[in-house]
Amino acid sequence: TPKQEKKLPKFLEYEEIQRLLDTPPADNWLGARDRAILEVLYNTGMRVSELVALNMDDVDFLGEVIHVRGKGKKERISPIGSAALQSIQNYIEFRNKRMQNDSNFDAKVLFANKHGQRLSTRSVRRKMDKYLTMAGLDPAISPHTLRHSFATHMLNNGAGIRVVQEM
Repeated sequence: TPKQEKKLPKFLEYEEIQRLLDTPPADNWLGARDRAILEVLYNTGMRVSELVALNMDDVDFLGEVIHVRGKGKKERISPIGSAALQSIQNYIEFRNKRMQNDSNFDAKVLFANKHGQRLSTRSVRRKMDKYLTMAGLDPAISPHTLRHSFATHMLNNGAGIRVVQEM
């Protein structure tokens, strides 16, 4: 059979990414969490399954890296930008206040749901759908599109293909 033509993956432009990242409110704990989630997904290019598996001790604020457990239990260290770290820090302040009033809160989990337990991948998708609509972007965009956007923007700014593949 003839070779199938390979289509390029969908990605968001810089201004679309910025509009999406600016949509969640940063003045309450759920909004701060959602903003941190979107920032981390775009800033590191990680999968949603890797994001929801993150624990508090996986974020190294001083080293500006995040320890990611990927497919096949492979671990990697991913650099993370200061904007994403600031969003995480803002969220953690709200999270810690919330945790003091809730004995069922799982202290080791980084991104918790309103009940204090680990978020599901489906929850992340629902949150993203909500903010895509609020930002006036195509709701068919998936969290994986942020991964493609990360890779495309890295390549456009001079990163080598091998470096992007490693990340």
